Amino acid sequence: MFKTATLEERRRYYREEWSEKDLPKFITDELRMREFGFDHLGHGPNDRYKVFRGKDSLRRFLRYKTPFAAYISVAFYNNPRRRGDWIKSEYVFDVDAKDLPIRSCDCDGVCEICLSEALEIVNNLIDTLESDLGIKNIHLIYSGRGYHIRILDDDIMDSDSELRSEILKYVAGAEVPKLKYGNISEGSGSSYNFEHFSIPIAYPKVFTKRIKYNIQHLKGNEEIDDINKKLLKDIIKNRDLLDDNQWGIFRSKIGPRRYKNMVTGMARVNLATIDAKVSIDLKRILRLPTSLHSKVSMKCVEVKDREWFDPFKSAVPKFVEERE
Repeated sequence: MFKTATLEERRRYYREEWSEKDLPKFITDELRMREFGFDHLGHGPNDRYKVFRGKDSLRRFLRYKTPFAAYISVAFYNNPRRRGDWIKSEYVFDVDAKDLPIRSCDCDGVCEICLSEALEIVNNLIDTLESDLGIKNIHLIYSGRGYHIRILDDDIMDSDSELRSEILKYVAGAEVPKLKYGNISEGSGSSYNFEHFSIPIAYPKVFTKRIKYNIQHLKGNEEIDDINKKLLKDIIKNRDLLDDNQWGIFRSKIGPRRYKNMVTGMARVNLATIDAKVSIDLKRILRLPTSLHSKVSMKCVEVKDREWFDPFKSAVPKFVEERE
């Protein structure tokens, strides 16, 4: 399934299957203000600073060049050919199934299991973005080996890297709440403020939800900072208590000192689940929706229905079906 696409397969995809009509509107709006990049050899973007006046010129380029990969900037520029005169940038969360620090499968790339878990993670992130931060202009893209959350709210797009970093830490659950460890529970309603990012909402609930998810998906062979093998074994042994939200009993089974080590280690896991460099980079390029991820022979597509999306039904090129 996840074999590298050949040149002939790429040619067939861009000439017979790809259509500019499938490009999301948030991509085609102000298209000429974005930088495009391409990988023609399979070693990463080696053809950048491209600009297209419209969908027709992009279509002609893709049909003629049949690139190994196609990218578009999250940034809008007055002079995209030089990445000059920056205007604004999308805010992005990049969750790659193959890089999940905790996942249920043992595959050496991606599979149905870890892709499903990556989707569950991004759904939780989007729920927090919408409910806690009131962000609405959110688009989810299946990238071929994971998901890109692309945010186009005006207030966020104007923000700098420092604010984006603080929002990332909040949404990911990447800092331990400044509370006594015994008070961290699903129902906690205490407030938490970042040093540079203050919102009167219940951050401990976000943090607890993230670490509960991690604990439920542990296999026992993970290597996590601050969590040794004995602690990992005891966490797994007692995690059924969390199904009934019995955090107090769970903590007593683990012990106060080791519980502190656990939440510190889980905060690092939460941050590692998302590629933080992508989130804070104002000039990053991402895979172009509708383009082919040639390393795995999957289409990069917009997810219209997060609840029912299945990449094995919606993102498989025709040549893969015929290949098999």
